[in-house]
This record gives sequence, structure tokens and C-alpha cells, in this order.
Amino acid sequence: MELVRKPSIFWVFVFVVVFAHVGNGFYLPGSYMHTYSNGDPIFAKVNSLTSIETELPFSYYSLPYCKPLGGIKKSAENLGELLMGDQIDNSPYRFRMNVNESIYLCTTTPLNEHEVKLLKQRTHDLYQVNMILDNLPVMRYATQNGVKIQWTGFPVGYTPPDGSADYIINHLKFTVFIHEYEGSGIEIIGTGEEGLGVISEADKKKASGYEIVGFQVVPCSIKYDPEVMTKLHTYDNVTSTNCPNELDKYQQIREQERISFTYEVEFVKSDVRWPSRWDAYLKMEGSRVHWFSILNSLMVILFLAGIVFVIFLRTVRRDLTRYEELDKEAQAQMNEELSGWKLVVGDVYREPACSKLLCVMVGDGVQILGMAGVTIVFAALGFMSPASRGMLLTGMIVLYLIQGIVAGYVSVRLWRTIKGTSEGWRSISWLAACFFPGIAFVILTVLNFILWGSHSTGAIPISLYFELFFLWFCISVPLTLIGGFLGTKAEQIEYPVRTNQIPREIPSRKYPSWLLVLGAGTLPFGTLFIELFFILSSIWLGRFYYVFGFLLVVLLLLVIVCAEVSVVLTYMHLCVEDWRWWWKAFFASGSVALYVFLYSINYLVFDLQSLSGPVSATLYLGYSLLMAVAIMLSTGTIGFLMSFYFVHYLFSSVKID
Repeated sequence: MELVRKPSIFWVFVFVVVFAHVGNGFYLPGSYMHTYSNGDPIFAKVNSLTSIETELPFSYYSLPYCKPLGGIKKSAENLGELLMGDQIDNSPYRFRMNVNESIYLCTTTPLNEHEVKLLKQRTHDLYQVNMILDNLPVMRYATQNGVKIQWTGFPVGYTPPDGSADYIINHLKFTVFIHEYEGSGIEIIGTGEEGLGVISEADKKKASGYEIVGFQVVPCSIKYDPEVMTKLHTYDNVTSTNCPNELDKYQQIREQERISFTYEVEFVKSDVRWPSRWDAYLKMEGSRVHWFSILNSLMVILFLAGIVFVIFLRTVRRDLTRYEELDKEAQAQMNEELSGWKLVVGDVYREPACSKLLCVMVGDGVQILGMAGVTIVFAALGFMSPASRGMLLTGMIVLYLIQGIVAGYVSVRLWRTIKGTSEGWRSISWLAACFFPGIAFVILTVLNFILWGSHSTGAIPISLYFELFFLWFCISVPLTLIGGFLGTKAEQIEYPVRTNQIPREIPSRKYPSWLLVLGAGTLPFGTLFIELFFILSSIWLGRFYYVFGFLLVVLLLLVIVCAEVSVVLTYMHLCVEDWRWWWKAFFASGSVALYVFLYSINYLVFDLQSLSGPVSATLYLGYSLLMAVAIMLSTGTIGFLMSFYFVHYLFSSVKID
């Protein structure tokens, strides 16, 4: 086998090297870098207005801002962008490469009551304007308590601490950082935000010029004289001005006020190269926290696993050795005297309650786990770039659809193992294809009605609903049915022991076994909650999360802990002659989802105190519930499959007449 594999890997490597040298420049995935010559026009784009207070995105042009001369044109958006509520439009903000200038845009008509109310509401809710130049989000720096804080976007307006009035941001001081690219000298082979890239000699000559490597803004509020400003035309030059410090020089938001919008731009040369331009956005804060969390979890896991498994394996091995050394008469006599897992030989494989549901949940868990694992691996390797907006979510959906074939296979094969027949495999496959997507559909539909009622761009349009239904029923369901069919053809897993006709009575216990099952979820949660904090901050506080290497390590640790916890609890239940281990093995590790959901509520109460209104809280809890269900299915599946393998291995070692 090794003789076959090594040459194939060698030829793949040769092909990649040859293609890299003779082919044209390429970047995977995403687009090639842009270079500009002096004076080339560059138009900025605007994304949806966002706020950490409401989590309801709104269109940029829902407020009375200046519109482009050629009309508003939406940019093509992928599935992930639409689901995240992104709405990228063109804007009137025009820059010319290496030309420092101050520009007049427009003066609005007198503000009416509705516009004033909307502007004040967006200002109070801390809405941010998200602008994009050459695929880079605009960044600003603010100082709070002597600490320099980095933000993406700039506020709609400003309200002073006394709340006496509201002021609109109507003047923007842009700084565009550029790097001069010669197009000669060295060959670039590396990974930028667009993925792995190789620039050929032919492309170097075409690509010479300036590349944009940074985009910053200082927002200001300046009161202009509308009579003077209305005499100007769009893109006329105006006098550069500094941001005022006195409130009486700010542009107040009030009825019948005419607001003039201006901006100025300065181009600054930078040593930062194009592949490194996202470093400023992805600057990882608190890396020591990640490492401490991982090392702490690893030490605890290894310590507990070492103690538990040494004792456990020695005990099981000693019992099996003693059992096998006896003759048949002595074994029969020993069975009468012994207690523990050896007494449930005839019941350990008795069909569990709701066996169909268990098969479906395990199949869906494998599907979610496969999607998460492949996504995190690709993201850790740099393929899920933050520059490709929506790529992460789009990739997750595509991978989930493809993994449907695995879900059908696992569900049907487990069903065949439990029932001993393939009868009913179609219904199992259909349920596996519809169980988790159905839960997600119900939750997202309820949340979508809330978003529709709020006129938010986060609401999924009807056309996208039909697209999702098409993906669901025309791709996911058929693949799941194919997987189910393959499951019927796979070799059946044979039980190592026979099941008695009469079930054995389970001895009464002082405390309910489910209490132990729920408590078992604390150990997997201990490995997860630090990364959970960073992920929640990324989703709800608008921070970039790009530490997928840490997340991959945490995922591996989580898989190990879930497997350990479920195996230990299954063994404990069998030792007290409780043969109903199927569901308990699933929820021993799956109960971590309960703690994840409770932690999400804790995060809402203590870390998202600014989140305002029942609509925002409902959205947060709805998405948290969906995340908890996905975690329950995936972690429960890990624990169940490991316990199933353990029980099969354990009872395969017992001699049965």
C-alpha cells in the first residue's frame, strides 16, 4: 500500500510546483490583488448599519445620506452574506490614488420629523457605519480610560454625556495607507487574505503600481452654512478643516435642518505589504488566555484520564482474566455470586426506548461534527478568509449538505444494528434529513418574522427562503437517502452476546442516574467555555475571530473529553446493573449543551448589558438555542459512538455459551 501511495503524493507535488511556475497568478479562494496608478478613481462601498445594542442591521440608505450620482447599486452577495444581514451598496465616496483632497458631497433637504426621529434613534443605539475600500473595512481608533481601542466602522452620530442634544457625523477624515508595488524583483508565493497565492512574471508587469494596505477614518461633526454649501457641486474641493472641540460647532440633528456632508482623504505610504494588510484587523488579543485555557484543559484531561483509565482498565482486565481462567461450572457459580457489568450480559443490547429517534440524532450529530471539523481545519489552514465575507457561513452550509450522505449512512446502519433488519430505512433517512434542519427552520422562521417586523436587513428575503428549500430538498435529502441506501448494503454490526427474552430488573438507587449524566457535562464544558467567550464576543460585539488554530485544538480536546466521560459513565452504569446505557451515553457528553445555553444567558446578562429591548434579547436567545442544539447532537454523538465501541469490545471478551 505504501508503494502505491508514495508515488501518487510525489506526482501531486510535482504537478503543483509545475503549475505554480508556468500558470498565471492565482489566489484561492477570492480575487487577485488590485493595483492602482496615480489618479485612478477608487470608490468606497457601504455595508449595513450595525449596532451591538440591538443586533438589528439596517440599510445604509435608510438614513438621509448622500446617494451616488448614478443611483444605488447593490453588490453581488453570496449565501453567507445574505444570511448574516450584509447589504453592500455603492457609495458617493470617491478617492483618487495619491491625490490628497477635501471634497464636498451634498446637502440634504430640510429634515422632516421621521428622519430626525430615525437619526436620533440610530445615534442612541450606537449604530456604526461600515465602509469598505478595496475590500478592507474602515477602521478607527478611540481612547477610553487611557487605553487605545480599535473599532471597525464609525458612529452615525454623537450624544454628549448630558444628553442635551444629538449631533450627526457629517465630515470624515480618511487616511488610506498604500504600498508601492514595483512588479519586479522577487516572486511572491504566500498566503494573503485571499488564500494561497502565486504571482507569475507576466502578471508582475501588469500589477505594478500602488496597492491599498490600510483604511482609517476620523469622524467629525461640523456645522456648515447651508446657503454657502448648496452653491457647490458634488466633488467640488473645499477647504480642509480640523474637527471642532466645542459642541456649538457640531451639526445638531433637528427638524428643518439641512445637513452638508464632506470628507477629506490623505494617502500615506506604508511598509506593510498586501498579503499582510489584514494583520491590523486580526491582531489577536489575549493569546495567553487561549494558551492558558488549552494547557489547563489538557493537564486536567490527561490527569483525570490517566487516573480513571488506569484504574478502569486494570479492573476490567483483572475481571476478564479471572472470568476466562475458570471452567464452565465455575463460571456459572461465579455468575451467581458476582454483581456488576457481567450480570447484564443478556440485557446490555436490549433495544432502547425511542430507538428511531436515537438513530436520527446520532446521524445528524455525525453530519454536524463532520461539517464543523472540516470547516475549522480549512479555516485554520487559511482558506476561510475574513476578506471573503460570508465565506465561512457559505462553506459551512455547503459542507453540511455534502455530509448528508454520512448522516444517512450512520443512521440506517445503526437502525439495522438495533433492529436486525433494513425495513424502514427510508423513513430513517427522511427523518435524518429533516430533523436538525427542521429545528433550524422553525427557529429561524420565528426570528425572521421578528426581523421583518423591525424592517431589518438581517431578515431573510423570500427568494432566499426558496433557495434554502431547494438546497435542502434537492441536495441534502437525496444525498441522505443515498447514504441510507449505502447503509443497508453495509455489513451489519453483530452483537457479541445474545439478548434474553425477559429483561433483568434494575436495582433501585439512592439517587437518579440522570443527575450523574447531567453533571458529566461540566467536564467537556470546562474545555470549551474560554473559546466560547471569544466566539460570542465575535458574533455579538462585532469583533474579528480568526484564531481557528486554537479552536481546532479545543475541538480535538472536546472530542477526547466527551469520549472519556461517556465511556466512564457507561461503565459506572453497567457496574450497578443498569443496562439502559444507550441514551445515558448520548447525554453524558451531550449535556454540555445545557451548560453552553446557560452560559449564553449569563453572557447576555453580564457581558451584553447594552443589548436593548425584547426583540434583541429574543434574537440572541433564539440563535443561542440553535447553537446549543447543534452542540448537543455533535457531542452526544461522540459519546454514544465511543460508548458503543467500548461496550462491544467489553462484552466481546466474555465467553458465552
